[in-house]
Amino acid sequence: MIRPLSPVIACAGLGTAMIALLAGLVGTGAPADPVSMTISDHVARGGGVLRPALAVLGAASLVLVAGLRAAGAPVRGRPAAWLAGWGVALITAAVLPVRAATGGAEAPWEAHLHHGVMIAAFVSVPVAALQLVGRFERDERWRVAARPVEWLTLPAGLGLTALTYVMLPGQGVMIGVVEGALLAVDTAILGVLAVRLLRLTWGPVPRRGRRPAGGGAVARPRISAAPR
Repeated sequence: MIRPLSPVIACAGLGTAMIALLAGLVGTGAPADPVSMTISDHVARGGGVLRPALAVLGAASLVLVAGLRAAGAPVRGRPAAWLAGWGVALITAAVLPVRAATGGAEAPWEAHLHHGVMIAAFVSVPVAALQLVGRFERDERWRVAARPVEWLTLPAGLGLTALTYVMLPGQGVMIGVVEGALLAVDTAILGVLAVRLLRLTWGPVPRRGRRPAGGGAVARPRISAAPR
C-alpha cells in the first residue's frame, strides 16, 4: 500500500502544509516585525497554525521518502537520509517547546535549540538535491525531473548563503524573509519529486509495441538465410 498511496499523500500534505505555513508567517498577530522574526520566533509566540503545518510537512516528506524507495527511485543512501533528516527535523520543530524572550532578555536556550533544528532542516534538502541531480540524469524514468531539481537547487544554495550572512554579520536583518523563501524553495524541490512519483505511479503505462487491429501478435520481420 505504500507505493500507490505515498505520492497522493505526499502531494496533498506538501500543498496543504505550504499554504498553512505561508498563512501563518504572513498573517501573524505578533507585535514584532514579521520580516525580522524567524520561524522559531513565530512558534515561541504561539505560532498559530505553524506547529501543525510543520508537522504535516515533515510527515508528508517522510511518506515521500518511503514512496521513492518503494518505487525504486535513485534516492537510496545519503540522499534518502538527508530527505528523512528534513522530515524528522520539521516534526521535532513542531513538537519542541519554546519560550519567547520577555522584558528585553536574551532568547532562552529552547529558542536557540529550535532555531538550530530549523537550520538543520534548511540544509538537508539542498544537499540531497545536489546528490540527486546526477542520479536522475542517469535514470530514464527520472531524467525529466533532473533539470527542475537542478534549477531549484541554485536558489536553495543562494538562500543558505543569504541565511548565513543575515545570521552572522547581517545581525538578523530580514531573516524572516530569507527563512520563508528558503522554506518555500525546499518544499518546491520535494514537490517536484512528489509530482514525478505521482505520474510514474498513476500515469498511463507506455506501450512497448503496437498490436494489429485483430489482436494478434506483432509480426516480426523475416530474415532470409544468407546464400552459401
